[in-house]
Amino acid sequence: MVSVPVGMTIAGSDSGGGAGIEADLKTFEALGVWGTAAIVAVTAQNTHGVQAFETVSVDLVRRQITSVLVDIGVQAVKTGMLASAEIVVAVAEALGGTGPLVVDPVFVSKHGNTLLADDAVEAMRSFLLPLAAVVTPNIPEAEALTGLTITTRDDMVAAAELLSHTGATTILLKGGHLEGDQSPDLVFTAGSATWLEGERIPGRHTHGTGCVLSAAITAELAKGMDPPDACLAGKRFVERAIAAGVELGGGIGPVNPGWERLVG
Repeated sequence: MVSVPVGMTIAGSDSGGGAGIEADLKTFEALGVWGTAAIVAVTAQNTHGVQAFETVSVDLVRRQITSVLVDIGVQAVKTGMLASAEIVVAVAEALGGTGPLVVDPVFVSKHGNTLLADDAVEAMRSFLLPLAAVVTPNIPEAEALTGLTITTRDDMVAAAELLSHTGATTILLKGGHLEGDQSPDLVFTAGSATWLEGERIPGRHTHGTGCVLSAAITAELAKGMDPPDACLAGKRFVERAIAAGVELGGGIGPVNPGWERLVG
């Protein structure tokens, strides 16, 4: 018998396997965490984009979460694609104060497909962010959540501070959309800003980057790491996953959460 920490992902399914539930579960497995899941939506998706998706009923989303919580239990939870305001509220209600929560506010896919309804942004800000141990927006997502325009590092700090007022404990604001050859991420917690420096990794394998990052943070939280250290560990993990991207399809290729098997 083996005892392992348990993580949960609440997100959409990616039929191409590069992002969403599939990427999250691969990341959990790579980091020694038992993965459980509540599927919010099913997508028809490949390296070229999202061709179609359908959401799961709000009641079934809620039932998936409670089914796991009442029997198996979880040490940490993450959210990804939540699709609608109704689902955002249902997820927040179902989770309550269950373990540390990582909120990856997925608004659009890597290919530019909209994955969150406009009215869900306020629901996320009001109901889900106050429960979060870590929030992991990229710059466009942070702009939507704060109403600020972000083009510099100072702008990132201002946005992170504003997001912290929602009640979220730690903000990891990803700087990949800044101009230049660097990809700095900002960790903002308890009023203090720390920069996680990193070079921009060239190549087309970036599909699933945000999912793998937030899943890696969730896995480290499930194993007992504190949020700022989990953010650093997650960034280093996803850097390796991007560098080991998988040669699949003709569009934006997926990152590889199983990179360690290639070097272990």
